[in-house]
Amino acid sequence: MSRTLLAARDLTVRIGGKTVCRQLSLELKAGQRWGLLGVNGVGKTTLLYTLAGLRPPESGEVLLDGESIHNLPRRQVARRLGLLLQDEADPFPGTVLETALMGRHPWLGRWQWEGEAELKLAHAALAEVGLAALSERQINTLSGGERRRLALATLLTQDPPLLLLDEPTNHLDPRHQMELLGLLSQRVCEQDKALLMIVHDSNLASRFCDHVILLYGEGEACCGPLAEVVNAQSLSRLYGQPMLSIEGPKGPVYLPE
Repeated sequence: MSRTLLAARDLTVRIGGKTVCRQLSLELKAGQRWGLLGVNGVGKTTLLYTLAGLRPPESGEVLLDGESIHNLPRRQVARRLGLLLQDEADPFPGTVLETALMGRHPWLGRWQWEGEAELKLAHAALAEVGLAALSERQINTLSGGERRRLALATLLTQDPPLLLLDEPTNHLDPRHQMELLGLLSQRVCEQDKALLMIVHDSNLASRFCDHVILLYGEGEACCGPLAEVVNAQSLSRLYGQPMLSIEGPKGPVYLPE
């Protein structure tokens, strides 16, 4: 049986007087790929940050490998969980390779420098996202899509068992969306990792996820296996827009009426 990497127990999350979810319980197991869907402003990022241990819930608890995430040192959390933010800030100059190497910091001692093993991981990650030829480029010269791919390469270099991703397809063209989501999906399946990602495109969720969380608003949420939760009716309610289901070569495709 697959082990549980992250669990939420009766989780209630509120922000700015708004209830994001109420008594939500779920388990992210090794080998699973979760999608988090909802309209703008419903609280998807707030829930993701709560699951990452960056903000306390109103009630309930988040468990990382069976331990309360708020009782764990952040270095231990960073070895088990990788977080991709919606937008990356670059307050300091650096090269593409130096930025990717930052993913190894949780694994190094206080005064330890990156060695050959760390460089090998970073170079491999850059190659996987198609940035190997840009390793010596300054990050402030990258396009938005290149910077997004670098952020994913940094997570691949970090190599935690669990990935929490806030809109990983931001700034990516369709080709890179498919390539990078396919890469992440392959890693999860082959290496017994798990991921949860916020996506706005329900078709990407249907293509690359096997479980989903739907945030309906006013604290109501639904979660479970993709086939049981996602359909034209549930998406119509989720988005407040009638949706059609059309059978495609990779499964159902959802379009607004």
